[in-house]
Amino acid sequence: MNLPPVQRVEIAGGRVVIGGPRPQLALIAGPCLVEDLATTRDIALQTADIAARLGIPYIFKSSYDKANRTSVSSPRGPGWQAGLDILAQLKADTGLPVLSDVHEVAQVAPAAEVLDVLQIPAFLSRQTDLLVAAGSTGKPVNIKKGQFLAPADVRYCIEKVLSTGNRQVMVTERGTTFGYNNLVVDMRSLPIMRGLGYPVVFDGTHSVQLPGGIGGASGGQRQFVAPLVRAAVAAGVDALFLEVHPMPDSAPCDGPNMLPLKDLPALLQCALDIFQVVWSKKED
Repeated sequence: MNLPPVQRVEIAGGRVVIGGPRPQLALIAGPCLVEDLATTRDIALQTADIAARLGIPYIFKSSYDKANRTSVSSPRGPGWQAGLDILAQLKADTGLPVLSDVHEVAQVAPAAEVLDVLQIPAFLSRQTDLLVAAGSTGKPVNIKKGQFLAPADVRYCIEKVLSTGNRQVMVTERGTTFGYNNLVVDMRSLPIMRGLGYPVVFDGTHSVQLPGGIGGASGGQRQFVAPLVRAAVAAGVDALFLEVHPMPDSAPCDGPNMLPLKDLPALLQCALDIFQVVWSKKED
């Protein structure tokens, strides 16, 4: 394949680069939800070690607040202020770049003091004020494509960030709403979005989520994470987004679609092999 270059996104002073003329497959990974500092740090260090052994640039991900849970009684985490404090301590302890979601304009400024990447949740991907506020921080912004958006329409979400003068933008595919508690991934979306000129990330774990599929909570089909990741890397992406946990079935949220940490090395090695083939071949 002869993949076109996209915008180079530099994270944490360039320690991680996503996109550019000759990208290196990057990893965004961590538990769905910030639990406590010890658990969060342990998962971050285990994941960082796996990525380092494979030579994959790594950004830690965890949500300090899950504001869009299925049920009002679903665990949301420690709250945005306490959650940011945990992420700040994690960053100080490990030196890892950190990504998390922002849900409201009021959260953006304090979050930008801690986070290296501000993530716009899929359900909020058209929220103009939130996108503009995130862009105005100058920090890299990861826009998760709304489950309701056509891939080409992501251009309008990107333009809202660009309106601030910030070109450090990437977009993430996480499946499209099919109805009846299901999501589907159309692999055409990856080259369509990448054709907009910005790096594309594939979210291999939320893409197998079954929203609200187990009555008041989301289910998932983690057995399909690996085949979808392989297909996405073959189609051409710049980074992978994976929620991981040592014991997903005991995690406070997204357990059914999270990847067990023990399965991460083999999946990343396979993805890396495919990525290298994709970038080494030229179209006839």
